[in-house]
Amino acid sequence: MSKPAPDEFTLDAHREDLEEVVERNRQAILNSPSYKLAEYDVGFLKRSEQRPVRMQLELQKTEQLLRDHEIESTVVVFGGTQIVPKEEAEERVAAAKVDLAEAPDDERLQRSLARAEAQMAKSFYYDHAREFAKLVSSSCQMNGKCEFVVTTGGGPGIMEAANRGAFEVGAKNVGLNIELPHEQEPNPYITPELCFQFHYFAMRKFHFILRAAALVVFPGGYGTLDELFNTLCLRQTGRMQAIPIILYGRKYWESVINFQTLADEGVIADEHLDLISFAETPQEAWKLISDFHGVD
Repeated sequence: MSKPAPDEFTLDAHREDLEEVVERNRQAILNSPSYKLAEYDVGFLKRSEQRPVRMQLELQKTEQLLRDHEIESTVVVFGGTQIVPKEEAEERVAAAKVDLAEAPDDERLQRSLARAEAQMAKSFYYDHAREFAKLVSSSCQMNGKCEFVVTTGGGPGIMEAANRGAFEVGAKNVGLNIELPHEQEPNPYITPELCFQFHYFAMRKFHFILRAAALVVFPGGYGTLDELFNTLCLRQTGRMQAIPIILYGRKYWESVINFQTLADEGVIADEHLDLISFAETPQEAWKLISDFHGVD
């Protein structure tokens, strides 16, 4: 027995269903991530397989913008995030004393006060970093030249002080910030067009070193030590340009690291001690740099 022919109503309904299916499929095509231009597909760029591409972008973006602003050379300033202006340090001490007064036998609060007092004792380094940056920037950013541009990690503490000093004399300065699990906002003194954010420490380190004409290291912790030893290793092995590496505050540095012992133990050569200089004033630090590079 043959099937009855479908009536006109059934054909129209089928046709409408098909058109709806086709239209939904068309919209799905247009909205599919695969249809996005690769440069706009953030989800694709964030895949683990694209890490080399992301690293290259971080390398090239910073390099291009520094060239656009004619940044020829930099003076890199490292130092601790907890070294703050004296007024802020005094407030921390006062707050720690109030907390301790409520529980005088609490060892944790005793320790907090001791740490706050140690930070306050080093607060003068904030002023020195600020003055040093003013001195460098006033001497080397004239007539459109951008030599010896103060460059920091873009964060608080000593980094803020150095960016602030350059900012206060109207000079360009650079901040190479890093994306961290705990949110860190750049300090407000960086030249806006020269404030960068990195995901990869390796790319950030590269840009610290690439244009460096000097490294000035104020007291700091793990991050500061990391950058210091990274630079010392590159200089020791001849893998970067010759620059003065200046440790600011001999007393602090000799209490934290015994460089002489490294030489005495035979794990570095005696001449590797000559990679390091010490300074106690902004003027002394700048003289070490200017003498090294023959700057008037």
